[in-house]
Amino acid sequence: MILLEKAELSLRTGNMDETICAIYGCGLGSADKYRGRLLHVIDGYRAAFGRTDGIALFSAPGRTELGGNHTDHQHGNVLAASVNLDIVSCAAPNGSMTVRIQSEGYPLDEIDLTDLTPHPDEINKTAALIRGVAAAAHKQGFEISGFDAYMSSNVLSGSGLSSSAAYETIIGVMMNCFFCENKLSAIDIAKIGQYAENIYFGKPCGLMDQMASSVGGIIAIDFRHEAEPKVQQVAYDMQASEHSLCIIDTGGDHANLSADYAAIPREMGEVASAFGESVLREVNEAEFLRAVPSLRRQYGDRAVLRAMHYFAEDRRVVEEREALEKGNFERFRQLVVKSGRSSAMYLQNVHAGGNPEKQEMPIALALAESILDGRGAARVHGGGFAGTIQAFVPNDLLPYFKSEMESVLGKDTCHVLTIRPAGGVVLAI
Repeated sequence: MILLEKAELSLRTGNMDETICAIYGCGLGSADKYRGRLLHVIDGYRAAFGRTDGIALFSAPGRTELGGNHTDHQHGNVLAASVNLDIVSCAAPNGSMTVRIQSEGYPLDEIDLTDLTPHPDEINKTAALIRGVAAAAHKQGFEISGFDAYMSSNVLSGSGLSSSAAYETIIGVMMNCFFCENKLSAIDIAKIGQYAENIYFGKPCGLMDQMASSVGGIIAIDFRHEAEPKVQQVAYDMQASEHSLCIIDTGGDHANLSADYAAIPREMGEVASAFGESVLREVNEAEFLRAVPSLRRQYGDRAVLRAMHYFAEDRRVVEEREALEKGNFERFRQLVVKSGRSSAMYLQNVHAGGNPEKQEMPIALALAESILDGRGAARVHGGGFAGTIQAFVPNDLLPYFKSEMESVLGKDTCHVLTIRPAGGVVLAI
């Protein structure tokens, strides 16, 4: 732990620039904006808690799905990456059994750690995530105590970049640092975050989001054994591709889409059940194809098409990983295009069928494809139906692409991101 003033001086003099650039994957000349955010949370911590004793600085990134659209819940393969948008925090133990977290722009959260049971009134609230992470760490044998933290986030809310996973990860990293002797691995922290979100927050999410935020970099995840997924880091510098990663906000509203999201794993599960399995990963694809006529009669065409998407998308993820490992971005790009078309045609998650007049994602995808004109790639991002699309844009086309997309969708709707090599980390202690 370091004195607050010492951390502040180290940042202002540039002594932390190399650490910052290693975490965010930026050049030394780009450290200013990251340094400024850390100084900002130090100021926020001082104002919120009035303390200058030993503190630590933390960061946990948002994530992007590179491949594997709706494959994780069928125990399939996923390709994901952490991005350079994150939650940063200044924090210190407070010697009590109360966690106090001041997230910028929100009311103070105060959690009494003497009670680690789920609270129904905390469902869908950040308090549930704090209590849930503490409970999960306690179940592993660690004595969790109170701490104070000031947080600031630039992970775009509702963007499919998973601000909730970043929040769970940073809570886990802080508790690991303060109370667990750093014995929790990045994978342990991801599982703890998923537990908090499932049991305390009330969202039955998979593990992809937490894993990408906690582990960091580009990672391939095989969920065949869901309790112990196989995680492999993929060594590829996306900057070498001479393409930029863009996340475009289509302006769609996620409200009232729960039934649409839930229908995808339900229908895939129904097809799997026809073969005595709970997930499609355990179904033989050749047997599935032979059974298509009867499956159509029993479960309907959409369920069959969604299963077809799963089988092809699951293979594609492996091919995408291999392409990146070989440095073959052109092959990766072609697979991203196929992934996007499969999501639109077979998975059918680019718009909600109950409201055909509102098709923000297809409009954004059509516009992106028109601007790219055979170059780059565009696809649905994340769960789909509303929200964001993803595009890989040639660098020479980037200013024009961003300008044209925003001329239709609105100012600051096209976000240019980079892939960050580090997951949840302690920046300074």
